[in-house]
Amino acid sequence: MNVKMVLDKLNIDYESVEHTNISSFNAQGVDYVVVGADVAPTLEFDASKMIVLTNILSKEELEEKLKKVLKIN
Repeated sequence: MNVKMVLDKLNIDYESVEHTNISSFNAQGVDYVVVGADVAPTLEFDASKMIVLTNILSKEELEEKLKKVLKIN
């Protein structure tokens, strides 16, 4: 899973990374969300904790946006 790989690369500790579909999403207990730009507008979640990707397969984009949201240089 790309999210775990990027978090490991950045040496960020995490409790869990879970995958779900939009219709099953429950924000309770969720710290951050990684989502595609096409479905982000339909998700009811704090935008400041949402990592919105144009290309969900791009590890580079994911890393760049995770660093920004997590305030890592």
